[in-house]
Amino acid sequence: MGGLLIIMAKQPGLGTVKTRLSPPLKPQQCLVLYEAFLRDTIRLVDRACEIAGDVTPALAYAPAGSRAFFRGVVPRHFVLLPQTGGDLGERLSNLPSQAGRSGYSEVAMISSDSPTLPSGVAAHCFTELRQNGADVALGPCDDGGYYLIGMTRPQPALFQGIAWSTEQVTRQTLEAAAEARLRVSLLASWPDVDTIESLNAMWTGLQDDRESAPHTHDALAAMNLRMTA
Repeated sequence: MGGLLIIMAKQPGLGTVKTRLSPPLKPQQCLVLYEAFLRDTIRLVDRACEIAGDVTPALAYAPAGSRAFFRGVVPRHFVLLPQTGGDLGERLSNLPSQAGRSGYSEVAMISSDSPTLPSGVAAHCFTELRQNGADVALGPCDDGGYYLIGMTRPQPALFQGIAWSTEQVTRQTLEAAAEARLRVSLLASWPDVDTIESLNAMWTGLQDDRESAPHTHDALAAMNLRMTA
């Protein structure tokens, strides 16, 4: 059945998403922004799958009761999978096995915090896994985390003992891969947006490049505010 490119997403709610942006943003603005990020990520993942070839777009949803909500958000050809597990590490670790049981081969998980990521960068993950001998493909972020991780088969060790939501995530993941003797291919570094500083930087670029993330561009333009740290 080919590969699977999975967006990690949770059902948006007031006061539960992009909370590190509030203040100065209001909770309603954070909600609008999260929804825009998600729509742009759905768009980039759909395009990435077309570029990669033989890759199906998917979304892993949380909480368990949000499947109907996300069925109305993603295109019909997207696969929907529940996120299972107690913490982020368990949820990420479980998805490749879930996908494998459904017949998919290479699996990659991508966050919705990097809506301006070029689709070609996400697609390149599958080139590395299929043609260049990588066991794992990792897309590092400027803040020490990662926006994407892909693998040819389940690798639970990559998600154990990781200090999630810290600047140590990529380093610890690479150390775990080295310990397991896995070959890692690093994709292009790309920022994720979870602080006002990173949001300001993205907005500066988007003002002359709406096409890279049109929903995010329009949401920020409609807010008509000058964001400061």
